[in-house]
Amino acid sequence: RRLDEALGDDRPVVLSGTAGVGKTTLAVHWAHRVRHRFRGGQLFVNLGGFGPAPSVVPPDEALRGFLEALGVPAGRIPRDLTARSALFRTRVAGHRLLIVLDNARDADQVRPLLPGAPDCAVVVTSRDRLLSLVAIEAARPVEVGLLTRAQARTMLARRLGERRVDAEPAAVRRLGDACAHLPIALAIVAAHAAGRPDLPLAELAGQLTTGDGLDLLDGHDASSNVRVVFSWSYQGLTPAAARLFRLLGLHPGPSFTATAAVSLAGQPAGQMLDELVRAHLVAPAAGGRYELHDLLRAYAGELAGAGERDAMHRLLDHYLHGACTAMRLNHTPSTLTPPPARRGTVVDEIADDGAALAWLIANDPVLIGLIRRAGPAGFDGHAWRLTRARDHFAVRQGRWSDLIELGEIGLGAARRTGDRAAEAQLLRSLARAHLMRGDHDEARRRALTAAGRFRELGERTSEAQTHHFLADVFDRMGEPRTALRHARTALSLYESTGDRAGTARALNAAGWCHAVLGEHRLAVENCERALTLFREAGDRDGEAATQGSLGYAREQSGERDHAIGHYEQAARLCREIGERFYLADTLSHLGDCRRAAGDRRAARSAWAEALDIFDELDHPAQDLRAKLAEIPAG
Repeated sequence: RRLDEALGDDRPVVLSGTAGVGKTTLAVHWAHRVRHRFRGGQLFVNLGGFGPAPSVVPPDEALRGFLEALGVPAGRIPRDLTARSALFRTRVAGHRLLIVLDNARDADQVRPLLPGAPDCAVVVTSRDRLLSLVAIEAARPVEVGLLTRAQARTMLARRLGERRVDAEPAAVRRLGDACAHLPIALAIVAAHAAGRPDLPLAELAGQLTTGDGLDLLDGHDASSNVRVVFSWSYQGLTPAAARLFRLLGLHPGPSFTATAAVSLAGQPAGQMLDELVRAHLVAPAAGGRYELHDLLRAYAGELAGAGERDAMHRLLDHYLHGACTAMRLNHTPSTLTPPPARRGTVVDEIADDGAALAWLIANDPVLIGLIRRAGPAGFDGHAWRLTRARDHFAVRQGRWSDLIELGEIGLGAARRTGDRAAEAQLLRSLARAHLMRGDHDEARRRALTAAGRFRELGERTSEAQTHHFLADVFDRMGEPRTALRHARTALSLYESTGDRAGTARALNAAGWCHAVLGEHRLAVENCERALTLFREAGDRDGEAATQGSLGYAREQSGERDHAIGHYEQAARLCREIGERFYLADTLSHLGDCRRAAGDRRAARSAWAEALDIFDELDHPAQDLRAKLAEIPAG
């Protein structure tokens, strides 16, 4: 469509995109569709800009081919490039020609080939964005992106048949994802599958995702070997940009910031990033970030090899210091302090709690990837610290699916470093992960072990935090008296160390236990003391939790209007700080109060929003579904 729109315009079109994305295929397909509109003929040249070095076609050689095609005798073709270009423009003047300049290396290779005639259409394809051509010749830029998942399925179906693709839809999705929806990779996979009609697509997908996918993406010649195709882009880079591309193979993805790139390189990286973007080896992404698709990342990782330990150290420092800063600003109770960052590391500046939450959300997939990579790469200290730095955020956001896996990675790393305090911290993190997954016995066992370890080490603040957590464990196990005892132990420890924030949290925990036990006056007294301390500290996380506890205490004592007010305050604060699970829990209670007050519509609205969040977090909420079924929509 965008090529059609360019017809009748004397501006050239630049089709740019990453290696193997289908730029040439698109240009040729479109040219065949519109060739009837160009009675003067069509000219095509592969300029060889990205390929084996000898394949690059100089502009004077391309002009010779064009002039010969236009009927100029060989003896009358000038030797000088400028003269050849002038003669070419003279010969095409007044004729309607369609000219495809394929695989251009740079703007200088293209300029002498432009006809300068309003009746001619020119399409240039390149892995480079050819910004100079866009700026000076006013060329129209058209980016050719990766296929969508649906388009990848269509491509495989055309080559393998609808029946085979329909028979294994999950495997087809895995194949598309493993190929990064890159057309050349999909074409090679389809060729392998077509040659083996007996091979289940699930088996081929397994080979791509569990083995070295780049080994399978080889069509046995240079133009259909993904590594070779990528290498033609890589070889055209300056040494500095080539080094940064290699180092990006150390980054787990899916996206990164300019400051992360600077930390990897250990030096300013703006010009290098610009070069990688122009070459379509890196793509701009939302929020000022950058990304490279999985196959390019795998290729970069192969080039990086194992000799980039300093760069990996700087990358881990960048994210560890960023996570610790964000965690602190996001009101996370923690004693975690990272070691000084390695020279050359750039640490993100995070202004406030809103920016901290945004940083954690944007970088959470990166933190997960780094936790998995750090230990095997020999960075156990970073592995356990990153696990701890992410833990509270993951719980707050309800991102529990990988908490146990990552907790075990962190615990193993802490044990290998011999840091007993870190080991105890990770035991408590794992206890919380098991609690969130409903395994109360394992949560209790891990937490009691951690509390004993902290007591042995004299870590009173951490011991207090663990007893505070045990209060939650026993509350969920239906043992409120035992829970209250642990809350009181935590309160005593916090007060002995002068920890006002901890004191507030323990008071809130005790207040909740009193509410569960029906001791509403004590519940309100404890929670109101906690609320005062949280407000003095500006701790909105603690204030949200305490408003929820007060709402529950008021609800249980029959003070429904007061309960609604507290729940509404808790929900507002949860939204502000990005707390997902407890927002849903609060909305569920708010809906109950609204229904008891006779406002069925408001009750349904609160329950529906809570259910949406629980579904998003993959948390069972059958009670909410039943309540919603009792009050039909509308």
